[in-house]
Amino acid sequence: MIGRLNHVAIAVRDIEAASDVYRNTLGAEVSAPEALEEHGVTVVFITLPNTKIELLEPLGGESPIGRFLEKNPDGGIHHVCYEVDDIGEARDRLVKSGARVLGSGEPKIGAHGKPVLFLHPKDFNGTLIELEQA
Repeated sequence: MIGRLNHVAIAVRDIEAASDVYRNTLGAEVSAPEALEEHGVTVVFITLPNTKIELLEPLGGESPIGRFLEKNPDGGIHHVCYEVDDIGEARDRLVKSGARVLGSGEPKIGAHGKPVLFLHPKDFNGTLIELEQA
């Protein structure tokens, strides 16, 4: 059901400083910051030959990334994103098998302009999983 690894997301307090580390220290290509108000984050993507790294900075007081950073003050890996061919079919199959979809269960449009869903970390060995329609 799952396809390729789309990205690994890392929560950061200062997206500009974190971007500079990837750009200047590691020599990576870093996108411009993009505010995603519906998700409560500002994001940048670091392009790697085989996948991407997504840096997430809180946007607004109710940001899930802000809550994550309260528990993890130094930041850290927030979620892993896998591609699926049909997000509705994947959701239905997962729910039928007992997995919990976060939020309303309906896909939202993610940073790549494609439908995404998040799966409860307690159902996946403590890892928050994002599914993105390929």
